[in-house]
Amino acid sequence: MAPSTRSPVMQETDEDDWFAEDDAPPTAVAPATEFDHIARLLRPLTRGDPAALDLLDDATVLPSRPGHDLVITKDAMVAGVHFLPEEPLDFVARKLLRTNLSDLAAKAAEPYGYFLAVGWPSGADVASRETFARGLAEDGALFDISLLGGDTVTTSGPLVVSATLLGWAPEGGAILRRGAKPGDRLMVSGTIGDGWLGLLAQWGEVVDSDGALLRRYRQPEPRVTLRDAMRVHAKAAADVSDGLLADSGHIAIASGCRVRVDLERLPLSPGAQAWLDEQPEQVEGRIRLASGGDDYEIVCAVDPNEAWAFRVAAAAAGVKVSEIGEFVEGEGVSAYYKGRDVTPSRLGWLHG
Repeated sequence: MAPSTRSPVMQETDEDDWFAEDDAPPTAVAPATEFDHIARLLRPLTRGDPAALDLLDDATVLPSRPGHDLVITKDAMVAGVHFLPEEPLDFVARKLLRTNLSDLAAKAAEPYGYFLAVGWPSGADVASRETFARGLAEDGALFDISLLGGDTVTTSGPLVVSATLLGWAPEGGAILRRGAKPGDRLMVSGTIGDGWLGLLAQWGEVVDSDGALLRRYRQPEPRVTLRDAMRVHAKAAADVSDGLLADSGHIAIASGCRVRVDLERLPLSPGAQAWLDEQPEQVEGRIRLASGGDDYEIVCAVDPNEAWAFRVAAAAAGVKVSEIGEFVEGEGVSAYYKGRDVTPSRLGWLHG
């Protein structure tokens, strides 16, 4: 979606929910109305971005950026489905932003700002809202993104949170899932399997002595610093949310070819390696790590002549990338272990 060179882009928001009175109390007292809640907890999240109009209007005005495309992504999370109901709400807020930032990172887009929608359960207290806003503020500062608008409602169901993130990519330069060709190398950032193991650790099913696995599940690290390296070297990319096998397959399907993943080359953290060492069947263990999901790493296709240069550029950005397979003629996904085809029937998380 190319930005307009004629006039700003208008993003409609709810007419009432983001309007706030100028004299809303700035102190940490219980807000008497939703307008006070917006003024006290949400207006600071705009970080003074003029596009947000101080959340005093019923729309947001986005400036155009000549020579760039506007990249938009959206995710929603529901208590009891995407996070445990007792999960600290500042962690929920930060994960909401980070999972969306991971989508932007896969497109090699520079984060710009976000829209927020929250359905608060009836009876949600002020402390819950404050904790959620604190998480947004922490990661807004960390990743330099501002709240631009949105909506809040009350629901009889569980807590529902949704964010729409905006980012900029050079015109025609966003990295899409399509673009891989036979012969291209399959590369992945970081380590694989930690997110899934972190969820098991939260359930008490996996030993996580130093808490590293749980941190990876609760607070994934979107690979936004890979942006420049990807713009130069990546031909197609996706973030690893559904599982390495599934998301590599998404690239293969969009690109009209087949991807071969070599499970013996799976990059593992110390925690994941320790878990794998205890498994009675190495192949099954590696398949579970490669299909568990929630890693929020970047998997991408790179020309074989540029694979080493991509590693060097990624390392300069503070991220290790590993070559774990290649794209070939055909369609779908093949998983191999020491030369043997071990492709499972389930490649990753299936959305309903």
